[in-house]
Amino acid sequence: MNQGGAAFEAPPYRQQRREQDMTQHHKQDVRSFLADYRERHSEDVITIDRPVSDDQDATALIWNLAGRGQHPMLHLTNVNGIDSQVLCNIFASRGRIARLLGATAETLHEAYQARANRPFAQELLDSGPITEEIISGDAVDLHTLPMLKHFETDRAKYITSGIIVGEHPETGAGNLSYHRAMIHSKNSLATSLHSRGHLWRLMNMAKEKGKPMPVAMVIGGHPLFMLAASARLAFGEDERDVAGGLMREPLQVVLTPKYGIRVPAHAEIVLEGVLDPEAHVEEGPFGEFTGYSSDRSTNNLFTVETVMRRRDAILVSVAGGNSAEHLNLGRVPREAEVVEKLKARFPSITAVHYPSSGTHFHAYVAMNQMREGEARQVMLGLLGWDQYLKTVVVVDADVDIIRDSEVLWALATHFQPHKDVVIIEGLPGNALDPSASGIGTTSRMGLDATRGPNFHGVRARISDEASARAAALLKSVG
Repeated sequence: MNQGGAAFEAPPYRQQRREQDMTQHHKQDVRSFLADYRERHSEDVITIDRPVSDDQDATALIWNLAGRGQHPMLHLTNVNGIDSQVLCNIFASRGRIARLLGATAETLHEAYQARANRPFAQELLDSGPITEEIISGDAVDLHTLPMLKHFETDRAKYITSGIIVGEHPETGAGNLSYHRAMIHSKNSLATSLHSRGHLWRLMNMAKEKGKPMPVAMVIGGHPLFMLAASARLAFGEDERDVAGGLMREPLQVVLTPKYGIRVPAHAEIVLEGVLDPEAHVEEGPFGEFTGYSSDRSTNNLFTVETVMRRRDAILVSVAGGNSAEHLNLGRVPREAEVVEKLKARFPSITAVHYPSSGTHFHAYVAMNQMREGEARQVMLGLLGWDQYLKTVVVVDADVDIIRDSEVLWALATHFQPHKDVVIIEGLPGNALDPSASGIGTTSRMGLDATRGPNFHGVRARISDEASARAAALLKSVG
């Protein structure tokens, strides 16, 4: 990186750049996604034209609808305090995520893996909608960005959909990851890298060289790009290629003006600048996926040198806290990877589900146990593979693991605490877990709620014919 402002020479890349017809290739545009989805599934989109506040109203609407068992996409066209429309709650429905992949909720994991395992290299363009406006230097004023306050307990308005793009300084391999961010000054954001993942590793590589790290933050990409940003990949693998796999075509990218970072050509807003490994600023609290307001943070400073945006940029927001959207967006790619591994090792598994009631910390597994002790093997495998998990419950295949009440029934009737519990202590935990120790370790537990070989009992059931008669009768009386 040249700190004096000279042009940064981007690493060589295998795709050739080509001229772009601005009237084509709009499928990777979130607004085109919205228009298409509304046309196909109008019942699953609520547009609110009446004025709403930028202070918690979007979150309150989402929570109110969720309380009724509803998770529609919300399009807010008149938000006081910001000069942008807002699209939110995209990922609140697993059925809607499945539709993005041409699948059903039941086949979501397999559909995701089928596409993610066939990545496409990116296609480099000279320009795109994101280059409509480019603001740099002293003209950068982050107070003009569209942002929302999500909870009363939040320190400030927050960017919740910000995907930070970092690139390996030698190979150019990219890393995408979500990081909450609030305004620190006119040209800087306070953010947290609390996952301490690959971006943290890249930043420390820059620190060893005594330099800040060039990054870009994407706000408002196509939902499949956003989903790819949650993928769990090996260091050196590029989520932008996975985004292409999910789209079944190359992700179209442009280079940011100063540092040449490849960002989606059809994004709504992109912020380009540097993460300074040595600078620390106050950040938080913010309502996190645990349902608690968290002030745990790495307190990093992101200095913004360039703002790229569409002239009429839409704010794509992700509901914070333990919302269905927040949990699904973070979980689906990780679930898909883990389920693929588990089913390959244990063919007797019929379903895996991470319930929203457990945030990221619980998982349910249904299986046809082939031999005694197999449920324990499954529990140990899952607890070892997924570092977020604290509790795994294994049940028989006839238990509907999508319903918490069914799993609790299995625990109540099949489970004996003195012999069906496995507890492992001292494993790495999640930094945002409010119950974890100060050093981030946790214990993990497996609960075997399968019936076992010596179980005696016949489950009471209603015949299919009687169920059909009841459904028809209820339909006839409205």
